[in-house]
Amino acid sequence: MSVEMRTFGDRLRGIHAATIVPMTPDFEIDEAQLAAHLTAVASTSGINGLLVNGHAGENFVLSLAEKRRVVELARRHAPKDCLIVSGVNHESSLEAAREAAALEQAGADALLVFPPNSWALGHADECVIEHHHRIRGATAAPLMLYAAPVGAGAMAYAPPLLERLVTDPRFVAIKEGSWEVATYEQNLRLIRRLRPEFVVLGSGDEHLLTSYLVGSAGSQVSLACVVPQLVVSLWAAAEAGDWERARAAHEKMYPLAVAIYREAPGGRATVRLKACLKLLGRLSCDAARPPQTAATPTELKGLELALRTAGVL
Repeated sequence: MSVEMRTFGDRLRGIHAATIVPMTPDFEIDEAQLAAHLTAVASTSGINGLLVNGHAGENFVLSLAEKRRVVELARRHAPKDCLIVSGVNHESSLEAAREAAALEQAGADALLVFPPNSWALGHADECVIEHHHRIRGATAAPLMLYAAPVGAGAMAYAPPLLERLVTDPRFVAIKEGSWEVATYEQNLRLIRRLRPEFVVLGSGDEHLLTSYLVGSAGSQVSLACVVPQLVVSLWAAAEAGDWERARAAHEKMYPLAVAIYREAPGGRATVRLKACLKLLGRLSCDAARPPQTAATPTELKGLELALRTAGVL
């Protein structure tokens, strides 16, 4: 079936890699390295698309011009049929709407709306609805919701608020990153009851196997920018109902997911993803923009061991 004939939901099914943005030692975007990274990941068999300007892509420290450039490079270097989804992340609803319109114009096929970090301390539901409506009103592309980790406070939408967001027909999919199995299943069941066609992507890198067993249309995950073949193999096994093979892939990936996402201190995933790519020889500089600092010797040791367990180093 041609790209033109497939629905957005069809194209979103399967594995989509959330990519990083390589930096120079003085924290400027390294466009040559970024192009190489996008090309290598997107051309991996079984990777159906890219999520750019996500958390792994340091979307909270890039300017709008830089985010536009990331989309343009993804559009240029990814295969023609590769789905390009761009994150939209801004504390201001007005700026988020401008950003969304600019990223759509730059070539994004769809937009993923991240909740502002300020919502972690609490918010009125009407503020959340207003934020999404502002972005909706500025764009025509398919829109996706983001279910934040349960550890992110009020950024994680409670069921009544999630229900209101899902019933908006402009939103057609969710990156379900609750990072907690019970909440994932609760949200999945709620969404399926309201809109069976709504695409739910199990995107907690540490429990992909569980989300696939419970039910999922695929994933948008940054683990797939480091070990794309392994993530694809897990999904393929799950799709085939071969849970023994899926469990074997999970066993290889699990220590790496823990080393990148769970090990304290939190919020270090992007730094660790870049460190992995450098250890694998796919990145010459693993700098991330301040306030993030370089991977520590302890982090590097844990990442190297996990990469060896995964069989890629």
